[in-house]
Amino acid sequence: MGIRGEFDNRQYLIGGIVLLVAIVFLSRLLSLQIFSDKYKDDANSNAFLNKVQIPNRGLIYDRNNNLLVFNQWVYDVTLIMREIHDIDTLDFCRSLHITREFFDNRMAAIKNRKTNPSYSPYTIQLFMTHLSIEDCGAFRERLFKFPGFSVQRRTVRKYSYDVGAHVLGDIAEVSRNDIESDSYYTMGDFIGKQGIERSYEKVLRGEKGAEILLRDSRGYIQGRYKNGEMDVPSRPGKDLVLSIDVELQQLAERLLKGKIGSIVAIEPATGEVLCMASAPTFDPAIMVGKQRGYNQIKLSHDSWKPLLNRAIMGQFPPGSTFKTTQALTFLQEGVITPDTHYSCYGGFDFGGLHVGCHNHPSPLPLEAAIATSCNGYFCWGLYHMMNSKSKYGSVQKAMSIWRDYMVSMGFGYKLGIDLPGEKRGMIPNEKFYDKYYGKYWNGLTIISIAIGQGEVTATPLQIANLGATIANKGYFITPHVVRKIQDTPIDSTYTTRRYTMVDKEHYETVIRGMRDAVLGGTCRNANIPGIEVCGKTGTAQNRGKDHSVFMGFAPMDNPRIAVAVYVENGGWGATFGVPMGRLIMEKYLTGHLSAESEEQVIDIQNEKIDYGLHKR
Repeated sequence: MGIRGEFDNRQYLIGGIVLLVAIVFLSRLLSLQIFSDKYKDDANSNAFLNKVQIPNRGLIYDRNNNLLVFNQWVYDVTLIMREIHDIDTLDFCRSLHITREFFDNRMAAIKNRKTNPSYSPYTIQLFMTHLSIEDCGAFRERLFKFPGFSVQRRTVRKYSYDVGAHVLGDIAEVSRNDIESDSYYTMGDFIGKQGIERSYEKVLRGEKGAEILLRDSRGYIQGRYKNGEMDVPSRPGKDLVLSIDVELQQLAERLLKGKIGSIVAIEPATGEVLCMASAPTFDPAIMVGKQRGYNQIKLSHDSWKPLLNRAIMGQFPPGSTFKTTQALTFLQEGVITPDTHYSCYGGFDFGGLHVGCHNHPSPLPLEAAIATSCNGYFCWGLYHMMNSKSKYGSVQKAMSIWRDYMVSMGFGYKLGIDLPGEKRGMIPNEKFYDKYYGKYWNGLTIISIAIGQGEVTATPLQIANLGATIANKGYFITPHVVRKIQDTPIDSTYTTRRYTMVDKEHYETVIRGMRDAVLGGTCRNANIPGIEVCGKTGTAQNRGKDHSVFMGFAPMDNPRIAVAVYVENGGWGATFGVPMGRLIMEKYLTGHLSAESEEQVIDIQNEKIDYGLHKR
């Protein structure tokens, strides 16, 4: 009886184990076949081939509808790994003018799921890009010898002009991070890397389509599934119209040739960027094709840093252009009135501190101080604001208020232009100075910020935006380079007015001072016959030769253009900044340059700056 009972128990135990295994097996089968798409997807991939249709990338035009960037057909070699068999590898390599090493490395990279997460032996993979028409024709004639390989057509970017590289940007093959962060991309796709191509990538790229092909039991293509009824057409990317004036851009880049610097022009009423030049620059066409990688490495190793868009990435002392922000702040805070006079006999001298200045009448009121770019006047203004304990209680409180004014005028933070890589510049606050000086600092300690030196830095874009803000008498619209997107309204960010903390009446005072600077002050060479130009020079101190700076706008009563020029190591603002700024304004406002102005362009181009071997 005991033996019988023990046998029955074992029978139940074995039966239970068998039942448990069956339940686990059935559950797994149910999960895989009913609740999971994995086997369905694998089965579909065996039966069907989704041949991706790459859409045409959107075109790019300038503000006058001149075509800047378009597409041209090129050819790529693709493969389906499962269909490759019995090919003469050496013959294949000779047909494409590649080495056996390249072939082996490329095949290994395609199969590597770490670098190519989307790999499947049943799907189309990219083997080689940018075949010339000649090479493609020759390879097609021999294609029957290499089953599994094919040629597909796609487009690459072409450029109508050799300018605007920093604004336009470029496209390149996607990285692993690109693929992992956006399911739209697979290995071999292309994506915007810099400039407009990057910031408007999702607008420009369009939507992929698919041609569904049917396989037989051995995996070979038999034709289109249901005669193409299930195919999905691609949708081309949307075209962009930029705010850039290509002729103005050409002039700006001509003026900066052989120099290091930037020119930015903005339409005050809209915030549209009319030109954005950064020097040194390069022809955007060299960033296309097989030589792209080589050229990018070459440019990245260039000591002059031509890949750097100095207009939005360069952070420089704004110099005397910054005095306009001080005038506005002091007026709004009641530190001065337009009739307030300060003495300046060779500069600011107080408490053992000396800030030099050039010769001009003294004492003088605000408008004359702007026109002559008096250092002493604005140093006295900052000193009185920072040391007014009766109004602010402490220098820290006064500094906090001062900083708020600067931020409201577009400094200290990114403006938000629709280009990648913008820098914020530097506007110090009370915590910054407390960290370095403890509680023992005052207006004298930080006096250099009153004239755009010391810890203050700004981008050329921010300086141009200051000109647009003054032209608008107290507001600006976030600068942007895309004027119109095909069938899509522009982001409201680029149509909304951003007001400063300063009343309109104070801007009118500063504008009169800037007009006087052109009529008989430091900007005399900015005069354009028949056009009322307003300007402000800047000579930004540097460890080497000073930087030449200009900020201005025109016409005075109905501003259509605001411009900033920044030439590194260019010396006085009047040396390069003023004439370059005048030429940009003349070209845009009149549509051409006079014969005399054309000669001046050539003179500026021929005038060299000795940057020395140590420069960057």
